[in-house]
Amino acid sequence: MPGENLSRDEARERAELLTVDGYDVELDVRSATGGPGRDAADGPLTFRSLTTIRFRAARGGASTFADLIAPSVNAVTLDGTELDPAAVFDGARIALADLAEGEHVLVVDAQCAYSRTGEGMHRFVDPEDGEVYLYTQYEPADARRVFANFEQPDLKAPYRFRVTAPAEWTVWSNGAEESREGGVWRFAETQPISTYITAVVAGPYHYVTDSYSRTLADGTTLEIPLGAMCRKGLAKHFDADDIFLITKQGLDFFHDNFDYPYPFGKYDQAFVPEYNLGAMENPGCVTFREEYIFRGKVTQAAYEGRANVILHEMAHMWFGDLVTMRWWDDLWLKESFADFMGVFAMTGATRFEDGWITFANNRKSWAYRADQLPSTHPVTADIRDLEDAKLNFDGITYAKGASVLKQLVAYVGREAFLEGARRYFKKHAYGNTRLGDLLSVLSETSGRDMTAWSRSWLQTAGVNSLTPLATYDAAGRITELAVLQEAAESHPELRPHRVAVGLYRRDPEGELVRYARAEADVSGPRTVIEELAGAERPELILVNDDDLTYCKVRFDEVSLATLRAHLGDITDPLARALCWSALWNLTRDGLMPARDFVSLVLAFAGRETDIGVLQMLHAWTRGALVNYAAPAWREEGGRALAEGALGELRLAEPGSEHQLAWARFFASVATSDTDFQLLSGLLDGTARIDGLDVDQELRWAFLSPLAAHGAADEAAVDAELARDDTASGKRHQVRCLASRPSAEVKARAWADVVESDALSNALVEATIAGFAQSSQRELLAPYTARYFEAIERVWAERSIQIGMAVVKGLFPSLQDDPATLEATDAWLESRADAAPALRRLVLEARDDLARALRAQAADSVA
Repeated sequence: MPGENLSRDEARERAELLTVDGYDVELDVRSATGGPGRDAADGPLTFRSLTTIRFRAARGGASTFADLIAPSVNAVTLDGTELDPAAVFDGARIALADLAEGEHVLVVDAQCAYSRTGEGMHRFVDPEDGEVYLYTQYEPADARRVFANFEQPDLKAPYRFRVTAPAEWTVWSNGAEESREGGVWRFAETQPISTYITAVVAGPYHYVTDSYSRTLADGTTLEIPLGAMCRKGLAKHFDADDIFLITKQGLDFFHDNFDYPYPFGKYDQAFVPEYNLGAMENPGCVTFREEYIFRGKVTQAAYEGRANVILHEMAHMWFGDLVTMRWWDDLWLKESFADFMGVFAMTGATRFEDGWITFANNRKSWAYRADQLPSTHPVTADIRDLEDAKLNFDGITYAKGASVLKQLVAYVGREAFLEGARRYFKKHAYGNTRLGDLLSVLSETSGRDMTAWSRSWLQTAGVNSLTPLATYDAAGRITELAVLQEAAESHPELRPHRVAVGLYRRDPEGELVRYARAEADVSGPRTVIEELAGAERPELILVNDDDLTYCKVRFDEVSLATLRAHLGDITDPLARALCWSALWNLTRDGLMPARDFVSLVLAFAGRETDIGVLQMLHAWTRGALVNYAAPAWREEGGRALAEGALGELRLAEPGSEHQLAWARFFASVATSDTDFQLLSGLLDGTARIDGLDVDQELRWAFLSPLAAHGAADEAAVDAELARDDTASGKRHQVRCLASRPSAEVKARAWADVVESDALSNALVEATIAGFAQSSQRELLAPYTARYFEAIERVWAERSIQIGMAVVKGLFPSLQDDPATLEATDAWLESRADAAPALRRLVLEARDDLARALRAQAADSVA
């Protein structure tokens, strides 16, 4: 990654100097299938990129640069004068010296490289049929891998794309197709947009169309052509009708609430292979990971998750694409809003009316973890450069920001919030903004001073804990109920919280129900909830009932005892999810022994009605056993989990999604020969569980633990690939092979990832996932020292995406002892000058390890 970074100061200086009037980008990707193009024998396979940029300089005599990452440049012309590529191009930048004031035209003819890391122009060869597929992915700054540009979000411009491709292919871009002559596609000019959201998708994709129509307030009709695409090999699984349904419901919702018609013409959605992200909001050509096309039976939580992502990306059309942050400091101006608006639209317009339960239980847990790391940062972050930006697509920017916005809606009111958004779009359309631009319109519409709220919630880091403290009179009624607010020493800010406090008790049928509720503004270390004075004694006090604010919920002793005995009796699914989340936070903080959390799950998870909550509980419970349980108890705890999971699997309604969830969980915690015999029997047909359809995806889920425990060999894995010789099957096979308990296998996997760059991004991730098995701690012990010896070199030589995958995925977290902590500290101490982004990743992994050791100590004395 040397020479590829861009600092905030450099971007600011360039934005002050330049105005970009437009791009014409011509790409020739026939070389992707062996057509005309640069041969790959002596280097990476390349394609021709010819870019014309029209721009203006604000003053004469200044120098700046254009961005381009390419193996070679054929020619550079500035205002008709040829420049020597060897003199002006350094591999990442094209120097533009001594510019005159006024208009300029830069033409760059380059050979750009296809990517195997999901950055730039990604090229994928389908192992099933040999077909080649291309797509682009740029955020935050990889458009420069495909065409020369000024790569920063505040130098917006219109784009015209022309793509030459194999004649049998189809090509898409942001703009509508204007013409297609032979193998040349020309696309309409876009509205002014940032470089990172331009897009090209090309290949023999399976493509389905639909349309959306709406009569606007002025009587005109808005027509939006809709398209959805995937690889041909996935066409039989492609449920485009449901994707279009969610898309149309989202377009209705956003038009109803934003009062600004969708501004980018068509709306294509491409589901593409080996994608690093969930999705990307390229206007008119949104890209998604193809795993959102389900090859087998999945639960409704998976469909809800896909709907959320579709609506998240759609919200970006306004928050992020129409109005864009000036620099990555204000990334939250698009991501927090999209994360919030995705759930807001999903619960308001689709069949997934309980989406806020998933948000409370799943999305916010991501935020709580990120906000307690040493790298936590305010929602509005200090982003010094592009490497900082890449790492800040995190739980703070997304989930905490969305949680804060959810509270903001409770604070200022729904209509004031939405009216603020409407004014924001109209005032800043096709422009760039900072925090103050949004706060000013929200102040106008709400009548509130947003300065103090912003300072507390957007400009400080950390999560507060809220704990109830109640006193009672002789008759058992509340004399005073106070909420105590605490903060970590490292981030001592106490914030204003709009909260609901719920009082619960069992009714005659034994159900734990709410009988009193009060909303209040909590601020400072102690706030009395006056409205609840005189209420009858509760069995459970739930602070942050209805999940209005962002905080860690704590319990008094009576409430905690009630949950231990009656958590499954809570009838309200959101309240139940909030209690589960709070108990998980107690476990992570070492305040509840991991074995107690496991016991609660074994006692009550079988009664959980919300499938998304159940699947989250499964993930947390496995995490509790692997990371937070005392080593001496792991074997016993593993047996209990496997027995409990199998019991619930057999009790679950045949054919239900709960049965499927328990089947997958059982496979993930299987430990005994008896467990493995059952899994093998389910694979070969000698065992059967009524209603359980062991489809191909479930077959891989069952084979994975067999391979990891040595109960399935290489031949068995290869035989499964023969059944499923697809791109998905190849990823599963690679993971299973790397998971086998053999020193030779681990050495090969390590070499494939660390010593070679031959694997694609998806296969790197699959190999790492197979390498790190919790049942193989001793086998992995030798790799601790090798990890610290390798990571600086990997970070320097590989792309940031692969670097992040290696540094995070291969950290020796399973060597959970003080010696690993000491080795980590020694590396950090001796590498003070290492890349800040690399140090941040190691610091975060170190913090996770230290947390695990604290939790294990707490569990060992339970």
